[in-house]
Parts: sequence; structure tokens; C-alpha cells
Amino acid sequence: MADAPIFRTIDGISIGDAPLIRVRGVVNRFGTQIVHDGVDLDVQRGEILGVVGGSGSGKSVLMRSIIGLRQPNDGRIQVLGVDARARDPATRRHIERNTGVLFQDGALFSSLTVGENVQVPLKEYYPELPESLRYELALLKIKLAGLPANAIDKLPSQLSGGMRKRAALARALALDPPLLFLDEPTAGLDPIGAAAFDDLILTLRKAMGLTVFLITHDLDTLHAICDRVAVLADRKVIANAPISELERMDHPWVQEYFNGARGRAARETAQGNA
Repeated sequence: MADAPIFRTIDGISIGDAPLIRVRGVVNRFGTQIVHDGVDLDVQRGEILGVVGGSGSGKSVLMRSIIGLRQPNDGRIQVLGVDARARDPATRRHIERNTGVLFQDGALFSSLTVGENVQVPLKEYYPELPESLRYELALLKIKLAGLPANAIDKLPSQLSGGMRKRAALARALALDPPLLFLDEPTAGLDPIGAAAFDDLILTLRKAMGLTVFLITHDLDTLHAICDRVAVLADRKVIANAPISELERMDHPWVQEYFNGARGRAARETAQGNA
């Protein structure tokens, strides 16, 4: 894990050395369908945690439960030192102010320019900032996300898929959050673009002290940047460990995923780049 600034308090709330995310016994149901049945998970400060699982295993449902977009049916979730299931405005503001989210499709406002998209959270949480300063802060985050300065005045429809991902990342970083959620950030990118995005996340983690919750099916990404990988299967997190340990795990899905043809190819690539 890269050296990173240590946040022991966030917005005056003591975090200490506790995990930034702690999930215990979480249950998620949709009607009679049980997606999660007692999920336990810790995400440590400063790590990039990959989250994998088969189709329908509930990776995005878990993320939405953690950030408060879905109320789980049972269990406890603590994020940044507070109860994530609490509905009071102060708790919600604390979590929202200190987390950035890049959704799978980017979720940019199509009628707003990239700069205006990035300024949305700044306007919400710092309405007193003058417009000129918001513009400069948005430009800074756009550059930080690896976009050219002239992207600030473009609409999302004028950007390539990879550039839209970076624009969404710039918005997720607008408030300098210590905790970043990424849902399939390299999906749809070519191998060169995906590798460049992986490198960007590593750079940002080191520069900003980020903790990253990363949902992905990209084995190259898992090998390249993740400190640990949590595996969702059988309605639970069945493992949360470095890939080298998961490769030895006696579970059919884990074996097929990490030691199948694509898993072996990703491992060889990672070893060649080491």
C-alpha cells in the first residue's frame, strides 16, 4: 500500500485507526430475492479494495447501500466514523461531503458542460464561493483527472467514452474526498485507455491519500492497482485478501475467475510489468 496522508479526524469526527468502511451482517432483499445474506466487509484507510463477483452477486447494490442510496434490510454499516444507515441531515452531509462516486455510466448531466458538472457539488456544499473561484477549482480537478483544459467548456456528448470517465472522476474529486467509490471505471475502454486510467488512480491515491472502493471485472486492473480483493459469492463476502491468496482459495468461482485463461494472462502481464 502506498504511503498516504493519514486522516485521524474528518470534519471533526474521530476516525482513529478504524476502517473507513465497516459492514456487518448486511442483508439486501428485492421481494423474495435475497441478494446479500449477512455481508461483512472492512475497507482500510489508504487501500484500494477491488470488489468482484458474478453477475447478480450484488456488487453495485452493496456500494449503493454503503453510500446511502439504498437502505439495506438488515445489518450495520459504518462509513467515516458514522452510522451510514442514519437518516439525519448532519450524518448524510458528513458522508456525502467526504465521499466521491464515479458511477458505471458516468452519470454526467448531459445539458451541462464538463466544468458545470464538476461545479455541481461545489455549489451545493460551498454556495458562498465566488463563481470565478468555482471555475478555477473545476479546472484544477479536470486537469487532475487527466483531461485537457479546453474540456471544461465541452458537453459530455462531445467527449469520447474515456474522456467522459475522466470528467466523471473530476466531479467525484471536486470536494477532495478521502473516500472514493468507482463502479466499473474501465468498462468499455480499450486496453491502453484502461491502463492509463489505472495509473491515474494510483497517482491520485498517493497524492490525495485516497481510500478507494473499486468495483471491477477487469483482471488487469485488479492485478495492477488493488491491495486486496473482496469476493462476493453465495450472498456473502467469501474472501477479502490479496490476489496471491485468492488464487489458492478452494472455491469454484474463485478458481475459475483467477486461475482461468484470462486470470492466468492477467497474472503473467502483471508479473511482466513488475
